[in-house]
Amino acid sequence: MRDRSHEETAPAIDAVSESPADAKARPGGRLPRNRRGWIASSSLLVTVLATGAGLAAWKVASIREADAAATSKPEPAESVAVAVAKPRDHRETVTSIGTVLAMRSVTLRNEIAGTVSEVALSPGQIVEAGTVLVRLDVSVEKAELQAQQAQAALARTLLRRSQQAQKIRAVSAMEVDRAGAERDVAVAQIARTQAVIARKTIRAPFRARVGLADVHRGQYLETGTVLTTLQGIDDSAHVDFTVAQRVAAGLRKGDDVRVSVTGDDTPHTGTIIAVDARVDPATRNASVRARIEGGSDGPAPGASVRVEVQDGPSRSAVVVPVGAVRKGPAGDHVFVIARGEDGRTRARVRPVQSGPVLDDEVLILGGLSAGERVAAAGSFKLREAALVAVAEELAAAGEAR
Repeated sequence: MRDRSHEETAPAIDAVSESPADAKARPGGRLPRNRRGWIASSSLLVTVLATGAGLAAWKVASIREADAAATSKPEPAESVAVAVAKPRDHRETVTSIGTVLAMRSVTLRNEIAGTVSEVALSPGQIVEAGTVLVRLDVSVEKAELQAQQAQAALARTLLRRSQQAQKIRAVSAMEVDRAGAERDVAVAQIARTQAVIARKTIRAPFRARVGLADVHRGQYLETGTVLTTLQGIDDSAHVDFTVAQRVAAGLRKGDDVRVSVTGDDTPHTGTIIAVDARVDPATRNASVRARIEGGSDGPAPGASVRVEVQDGPSRSAVVVPVGAVRKGPAGDHVFVIARGEDGRTRARVRPVQSGPVLDDEVLILGGLSAGERVAAAGSFKLREAALVAVAEELAAAGEAR
């Protein structure tokens, strides 16, 4: 009996060891399945590598073409307007809040109690000095005045007769002296009553504007009742404000100040007339009084104003348009317009120390010299070393053509 396992495995050994020539000699001439898969994978890998190499070569060529095009393209220039930094002397200023005070201001009160018989108080009205504003009832005083005037007339007559009788020695000198004293007492009584009548007639002490009032005819007024307030109408007014002790030490009588009112675009020029000799121990501030002209057209008494006073010595600085100064993380800067190494006009970033704004210009305290050109309109488009086309030069070139 033959071993069947040996017979079954023998053909497998022969199939592995057969050559391609033997395989082609077999019916159909086909390779084994594992050999066909290896050949297909190799072909796919070669195709992928060839495609990648082609794409890489195309990308490199495209980059080179773009670089060549960028190199040949002209550098763009930003059109801006330039301004020249102008020299200007400047002194530091300190701002304070002040209060406007009328040159003359009173609160009107009655000195003597009485009943109101006449009222001429119109709030806001401008009255001249001596105008009757309130008159109290003086009928009793007038009656007393008539009696006193009659008594004074009698005293004068008695004095005259006594003097005539003394000439013939009909009366003594003592009687003449007594008659003279009675005459003087009668005259003094008249003057007293006239003074009471005058005090019950309240007049404007100066040209002023009448404030609010609540007084009516027939109203009984106690002594010292507030009638109204009078604010003098003058050509000037006072402004009181406070400054720090250090600033007050540098102020002198006659120094100029600028007084501004909210909503008024025209500041008023004032002059310091007094600096308080005392410094407030709580705030370490000193009070200052200035005078402004044109009080009738200026801020109303009691108004709050902004006062600017100069502090320290004058120093040299430059001014440029407000639009020339740019803000950045490192602080303020400007773009200086100058020739570059290639001879073309370029913008250079220049850090500056900016100061206060004066109308439409800003003060540059450091970092910029007078005569240098800076970008004004259009500076927001610039960057360091950017090529610049000055608008004025472009316009001049166009006109020349």
